[in-house]
Amino acid sequence: MDERQHTGRDAARHRQVERAVLRALRRAVGPLSLRGRRVLVAVSGGIDSVVLAHALHEISGPDRLEVCLGHVNHGLRGAASDADQAAVETLAVTLGVPCEVRRVDPHARRAGRGSRERPTLQEAARELRYAALHEIATALRAERIATAHNADDQAETVLLRLLRGTGPDGLGGIPERSPDGRIVRPLLRSSRAEIEAHATAYGLRWREDGSNANADYARNRLRHRWLPGLTADFNPRLLRSIADLAEAQRRDAEWIADRVALEEAARFSLEGEWLRIEAKDWGATPEALARRLARRALRRCGAGRDVSRVHLERMLAFLRDAPPGRRLELPAGLVLVRDRQGFRMGPLRGASGVVPGGAC
Repeated sequence: MDERQHTGRDAARHRQVERAVLRALRRAVGPLSLRGRRVLVAVSGGIDSVVLAHALHEISGPDRLEVCLGHVNHGLRGAASDADQAAVETLAVTLGVPCEVRRVDPHARRAGRGSRERPTLQEAARELRYAALHEIATALRAERIATAHNADDQAETVLLRLLRGTGPDGLGGIPERSPDGRIVRPLLRSSRAEIEAHATAYGLRWREDGSNANADYARNRLRHRWLPGLTADFNPRLLRSIADLAEAQRRDAEWIADRVALEEAARFSLEGEWLRIEAKDWGATPEALARRLARRALRRCGAGRDVSRVHLERMLAFLRDAPPGRRLELPAGLVLVRDRQGFRMGPLRGASGVVPGGAC
């Protein structure tokens, strides 16, 4: 093969990579119900969201969708945050699409709360960001909110959960849509390399967030130190393999969730500020189903981030064996009580009438 043939093959390969994002988005339009809708793209100013906004705008005509942009200024990086906002507003003008901005204050969201109830700065920023995006979507009459999570983000999320400890549902990673279908993530099958190739091919400009290089964050250490070696030494298609695993696990989890919902409706009911739980059949309930029901009960009563595997195991043992008059204290100020009618879960302060000294 002469040099011209090599050059032609390389050029064709580059064109394939450059068009990969557009192909991925065209495949996602149908499954994510984007066709014929107005889509708000959440744009931070970074390369991923800039490429998503540009690529969706590129396919908007043939796929009959409208694009608008939304930006949330968290104010965490001072002048750099304001420069991010200005860059997004410039992108909207370049694309000729509507754009709205909201400013939020994650520090204020954390103020005045005890350490157990106070969200981390990242959690506060995320909560406020999504609330602001929903507000912008309503203002701009957008039916979908598209975020720029990609295949690399998916792999990092699954691996971090695995390293920190997770159950089967955690391996499902980032879903391609929210339960109500309003938030969608059309780039989940696109790699960062493909996104960078698209940005280069179209001459796009984006902002770099300096915190992405901060080694204090576990995700950055995974991204810059560990994943490159795993990809080079073990599996060049590692990101695709993890994305496939996450998708398969999500499909299984969706099927399981339907069964859990049926059992939940049959076993749980509200009784004032208490959750009433049927006592029968806990000993015969499969472990995987029982564990999911226990977690659902805790979440319904307000215990989320405080729940660990140990708490679930103690709760399941209690549901299977506790006699009337016993109680089990749980995270978030909750108590599970066994009475003659079955079980009830609610606030510890309201657990009157329980046998003194009966805590398990």
